[in-house]
Amino acid sequence: MESIDRMPDLNELISSSRGLSEAEVLERRAAEGLNELPSQKKQSILAIAFNVLKEPMLLLLLAAGTIYLFLGDVKDAAMLMSFVLAVIGITFYQERKTENALDALRGLASPRALVIRGGVQQRIAGREVVRDDLIFLTEGDRVPADAAVLGCVNFSADEALLTGESVAVRKCAWDGLMAQARPGGDDLPFVYSGTLVVQGRALVKATATGVRSEMGKIGKALEAITQEETPLSRETARIVKNFAVAGVVLCAVVIVVFGLTRGSWLGGFLAGLTLGMAMLPEEFPVVLVIFLTIGAWRISKSRVLTRRMQAIETMGSATVLCTDKTGTLTLNSMRLKELWTPGGGFHSVEDSAAELPEEFHRLAEYSILASQEDPFDPIEKELKRVGECCLMGTEHLHRNWKVLREYALSKELLSLSHVWESPDHSRYIIASKGAPEAIIDLCHMPAPEADVIMAAVRELSGRGLRVLAAASAELDPGELPPAQHDFDFKFTGLVAFIDPVRPQVPGSVAEAHAAGIRVIMITGDYAGTASFIARQIGLKNPDSVITGPELAAMSGKELSERIKEACVFARVVPEQKLAIVNALKANGEIVAMTGDGVNDAPALKAAHIGIAMGERGTDVAREASAIVLMDDDFSSIVHAIRLGRRIYDNLRKAIAYILSVHVPIAGMSLLPVLFGLPIVLMPAHIAFLELIIDPACSVVFEADKEEHDIMSRPPRRIGEPLFSRRMVAISLLQGASVLAVVFGIFLVVLKMGKGEDEARALSFAALVFANLMLILTNLSWKNSFVRIIREAHPTFWWVCGGALAVMGATLYVPFFRNLFHFGTLHANDLLFALGGGALSLAWFELLKLYRPEL
Repeated sequence: MESIDRMPDLNELISSSRGLSEAEVLERRAAEGLNELPSQKKQSILAIAFNVLKEPMLLLLLAAGTIYLFLGDVKDAAMLMSFVLAVIGITFYQERKTENALDALRGLASPRALVIRGGVQQRIAGREVVRDDLIFLTEGDRVPADAAVLGCVNFSADEALLTGESVAVRKCAWDGLMAQARPGGDDLPFVYSGTLVVQGRALVKATATGVRSEMGKIGKALEAITQEETPLSRETARIVKNFAVAGVVLCAVVIVVFGLTRGSWLGGFLAGLTLGMAMLPEEFPVVLVIFLTIGAWRISKSRVLTRRMQAIETMGSATVLCTDKTGTLTLNSMRLKELWTPGGGFHSVEDSAAELPEEFHRLAEYSILASQEDPFDPIEKELKRVGECCLMGTEHLHRNWKVLREYALSKELLSLSHVWESPDHSRYIIASKGAPEAIIDLCHMPAPEADVIMAAVRELSGRGLRVLAAASAELDPGELPPAQHDFDFKFTGLVAFIDPVRPQVPGSVAEAHAAGIRVIMITGDYAGTASFIARQIGLKNPDSVITGPELAAMSGKELSERIKEACVFARVVPEQKLAIVNALKANGEIVAMTGDGVNDAPALKAAHIGIAMGERGTDVAREASAIVLMDDDFSSIVHAIRLGRRIYDNLRKAIAYILSVHVPIAGMSLLPVLFGLPIVLMPAHIAFLELIIDPACSVVFEADKEEHDIMSRPPRRIGEPLFSRRMVAISLLQGASVLAVVFGIFLVVLKMGKGEDEARALSFAALVFANLMLILTNLSWKNSFVRIIREAHPTFWWVCGGALAVMGATLYVPFFRNLFHFGTLHANDLLFALGGGALSLAWFELLKLYRPEL
């Protein structure tokens, strides 16, 4: 146990410490690097190029180029190799964009640390801690670096990560002489990176970071953020496998048919490779990684960190959002609003700077004495401000008193007490504050007096106020008792605070309701306070409240029934959140749950989407969650759901486009061989089309804004496949209609007696135009073509402009025209091709008009 005479040192240390200056921080970081252990390094340009060359599409391109060399066609071979370089360039850009997003996420995902720098407390990512940083640690924190304990109160840590010993070990303050020791055993004045604070609080000074820490010495490397295998990953892998099998079979058919009917087996292999390139949907896995990674980064810009990629999939399915009140729905910025004493009655504090009547001085005095001298809690900060404002110059402020002992708040007794010693050492003064029921219990009050107090509590909480009670006791100097109940407490009064609702919360609650998401508020406050706040923010059934004691007495079945209507839970302890989650899941709900404490971790892990608080949350809560709310603001959760729905929507659009665009490309590679017609598409043409498809599906669709009705739809069913039958059918129909028109144009041109080069050029131009229109029409299955063009993201126009410019060069620059085996086209030919491209998708625009529910 912490020695009595050492306890005041912690508050004195915190208030007097200045920490490192910004210049010293930069100097140490430049010399020693970030506080992180070796993880996956960024890929070099050569490594990316090597990995790209292992991709099937590039292997097919290289094989086709080799065949052209055997055929003596050096120009075609060189052109294919240039396409290889172009694809590597696009992939390099995408890889870098993805890695930059991962870097940003990695910084946010780093455990948070509360440091003192330049005399100011600030919360930073653990990876930014440097040697000699002063760090404040409290229960539930993950220690960010090896450090010496400068001062502490009831401080112990779980060092199982390093020692294998599951029992937490006590810590003491460093005497400045003891050398750094290895972890293990009680009463060491050192803490170690990666270990967990399980009790108390301390101010520590970082002694080693990164690879120089104990964790670094034993080679415990941090895991890099990796893409976990999600249901989407498995689904796309299955589709790619099916396409690959079909492609191999059809390739073999083309090779055999071409070889037998035309006598050129090498040409047959070239036609088969072309078909393989046309059928391979290699964009699927690339698009999936890019959408989820860039999507997570995009969400993080809204101050929401996605720790597990599955959360993006699940967010669109959430049907219930369970949220804390304080700091999430409210500003967590307390203001003293009301005081009550048994003798003085109610006193409303209208002006925060007004003087308090003398009969309330004692209540304010003991409320302040029961708080930390250098507080972090908003209520204690407000009490300190009230003391400095209203009690200055009175005998009720005691700057020269000394704290001898702190009795901590526990789940068994929701009160805390401080034992003070006056300068003359004549008496011990004990101040206690906490939940009114707990203070009444400490004071051993008779029922009639307790009823009067609880009536006042109900009156205050019914006006949306947070109510605490205070009590006082005195004791002759000597040995202190082990528990708060051993003091003879006298009830002092009630202090009530208001925590204003965040201005944007009512609108966010209404948006969640419109999206089919029920919002449930869970709070430790009284039922009256909870009901008052629920009405303010627009929750459904605000007067239907389930309290913690009622919940504890319910069976699981009874709770499952009651929770269908109730949206407010009051006087709930963290452990009861798990029962709420399980009851909602038993009703078939998809649950998102917020939490910040160590005891919230089971509920966060059990929920479909665990949401930890980034500012006030513990590292344990963050590690158990799928999402971290960096600003603790409820509206950020709703915004994240909106973004999650948008990401999933845009992913479906990109997949639909990929499916549809591969149909005409594959068809124009296969049909001419089967019908003995001139070859239309060669490997170079496929590679050119891929240069449109790749950025379109990975950039244009990813950047597209959400549909106007995205937050007025019901939640997506959990487990709903990305490749639904309806989506696949419409996509294949789109592709088939483009194939029919383009192949028809090819046949008409040949029928007119024009050469195969001209027929190839015209059908290819029609295919490019149709491809661009496929992108546009798939940007929305609800909006008209005109509206999509008007609202299209700038990235589409860049892709469209680039594609048309390069196509123009291949059609009208003689060198490139010969490389692509194109004939000369006139203006009316281009208009014919453009009209064919538009005609191929006109039916879908009409379908949108008559079936807006698409």
